[in-house]
Amino acid sequence: MAGEAFDVVVIGGAATGSSVAFHLAADPAFAGRVLVLEKDPSYQRCASALSAASIRQQYSTAINVQISLFGIAFLRSIGARLAVDGERPDIGLTEGGYLFLAGPQGRAALEAGHAVQQAQGAHVALLEPPALSARFPWLNTQGLSAGCLGLSGEGWFDGYGLMQAFRRKARALGVTYRAAHARAVTVTGGRVTGVVLEDGETIACGAVVNAAGAGGRAIAASAGICLPVHMKKRMIFTFTAEDPVPGCPLLIDPTGTYVRPEGRGFLCGAAPAPEHDPDSDDFEVDHTLFEDVVWPALAARIPVFERIRPGRAWAGHYDMNAFDQNAFIGPVEGVAGFYLANGFSGHGLQQSPAVGRGIAECIVHGRYVSLDLSPLAFSRLAADKPLRELKVV
Repeated sequence: MAGEAFDVVVIGGAATGSSVAFHLAADPAFAGRVLVLEKDPSYQRCASALSAASIRQQYSTAINVQISLFGIAFLRSIGARLAVDGERPDIGLTEGGYLFLAGPQGRAALEAGHAVQQAQGAHVALLEPPALSARFPWLNTQGLSAGCLGLSGEGWFDGYGLMQAFRRKARALGVTYRAAHARAVTVTGGRVTGVVLEDGETIACGAVVNAAGAGGRAIAASAGICLPVHMKKRMIFTFTAEDPVPGCPLLIDPTGTYVRPEGRGFLCGAAPAPEHDPDSDDFEVDHTLFEDVVWPALAARIPVFERIRPGRAWAGHYDMNAFDQNAFIGPVEGVAGFYLANGFSGHGLQQSPAVGRGIAECIVHGRYVSLDLSPLAFSRLAADKPLRELKVV
């Protein structure tokens, strides 16, 4: 059953997909038609709405630092960039900083990452334990060798608001959104020719962007591409504290547990141990992770967190790239017109501005114009050349 024809079909209408659509429609050199397919128009269970919604420059790979430097500049000016009919979106950007803490065994990696970040122009500081105590008197520095603090350009924001701002601006620029489930991509003679929907309808197109999040692996497989991307459940817990913790950044303990302010309280979480981290597509919350792992680690590092009142909790999913914990971005060799934006491993929301811009540039201009994202190309998998990201929270 044939349907309409479009120049570009974007599968997935959350932050990344809507960023691609916006950047395409905003490019003066692009005059084509864009369709965004989103199977859940309520967005209640998409990663953009369920994540901790934060941005940082503290990565171990230069390309991720560069992506986030553009990302923070975009978020700072989002009101002007994504205004519609004079209405300027406000995503509540709070540049509260990230604080990565390291024990003796983690100091070398912390220093190496700090050097990469500084070389790219990130505003970060390496602090010794006495400096940490002076700046954060509520912090227990026992067992710490150092900490790395983002002095600006890092923090948190309204992730759902960013997604909706991209979507609203894209629609205002003429992008069509449709509530539909994409089942497969059709390829003829090594070139994308269309997208098949769940009801059997085929939409003809010349380019497809796979921004389907947790469903991206199946979409890629339909085009003959095997992605080593797995759905991993991540849970976020909230609480309020009896005593104040002034100036608390987004803190990552050496145990991997993290916490940041959220309104008058805090939100926190931790990745399960590998042996307790199977592929998962459910949204059930395991409260024992908070009780047995997260809270004890936080109370040991921030003693006033011994007295808290737990709040609501929820679960979402990382599309985890098992190859190197970095996303696959851009065109796919051998399948002309097929573009990937998959395997973000928890970084997708903050990387959506730069990734959307980059993919749009590839479609319109045939190359990256602003920032070369080719280090994240899918070809690194076949070449067995992983670009490992060591700072996955």
